[in-house]
This record gives sequence, C-alpha cells and structure tokens, in this order.
Amino acid sequence: MKLFFASDIHGCYDSAKKAIAAFEQSGAQHLILLGDVLNPGPRNTVPVGYAPTKVADLLNQFGDCIIAVRGNCDSEVDQMLLDFPMLADYNLVLLPNGRRLFLTHGHLYNADKHPRLKVGDVIVSGHTHIPVAEQKGDLVLFNPGSVTMPRGDHQASFGVFEDNTLKVITFGGDVLRSVAIN
Repeated sequence: MKLFFASDIHGCYDSAKKAIAAFEQSGAQHLILLGDVLNPGPRNTVPVGYAPTKVADLLNQFGDCIIAVRGNCDSEVDQMLLDFPMLADYNLVLLPNGRRLFLTHGHLYNADKHPRLKVGDVIVSGHTHIPVAEQKGDLVLFNPGSVTMPRGDHQASFGVFEDNTLKVITFGGDVLRSVAIN
C-alpha cells in the first residue's frame, strides 16, 4: 500500500497542481488531504495563485481516491465545491501491518490531545505547516508540512507512506524526515 499526504493547500492552484503531479508520479493509491483545502483563513495572507474554484475542480478529478479531513479553515461552503467528503474532524486508515493512521488536521486533535490510540498507531496531521516524522512515546507523529505556506524556514513538502515508512519530501525530491512504523 502506498499513500500520498498533502496538507494546507489553502486554495493555491499552483501548489495544488504541484501536489497532484507529485501524487500521480508517486504511484500512490490514495491521496490524503489533511485539511485547509480551499481557504487561506483569516490569519494568513492570501497566497499567490489563490483560485479555490480551480483547486476544487482539479481535486474533484481525483475524488474517487481522496481521503480528506476538515481543517480549521474549511467549511460547509467549501464542501459544496468538492465531490468528496471533507468535513470529518478525523478519519482512520488501517494499514496492512495492523497499525492505524489517525488522520486529523491538528487544530482539534494532535499529539497532546487525541482519542485513545493503540501502541504503534500514528497521528497524522497538518495545521502547523512544519514537517514532523518521529516516534513519541507509544505513538508515531507525522506531519507532511504544507504544500503552500511552509513555516520555520522549511520548503513546501508532502508526505508518502511506503514499505512501512512515512517520509516528508520536498517538491525538489529531498527527504526531510522519515520514520519507520513496523
């Protein structure tokens, strides 16, 4: 199983195109969107290339393979443009090795506040725009960073799960972080 993760597109068409191109090139079976899909939100500047309707049209072409969760900037109005559900605060994905991915944006659930999870489960979130791939106690934390507004001197990035390893990758192909989840 190969999964592709993108977070915090914030309605930027240029970033969405890059993410979709990387997804197609990756050979992943599913595109997991970790929230803040169409809107920049009130605290962010509007990104260059902001075109939420075009982003929605592009993502809808891949709706049959998208698993999405709601970010703090996503709303019911956004859902009206999208052909795939994206208003759930979390989702779970069961991996072939029995581990679970707890998918969330990060504003409601995160490393410090989450439902009861099993040893070895993975909290996958966005929200901070900062890449993370690490073991923390009994859980694994993974954040693919942001495809549109990276923070903390990081480059725009996405995530890939393959061969029981989660990786954060820049659009230039550099692996920023990785963690095995055996």
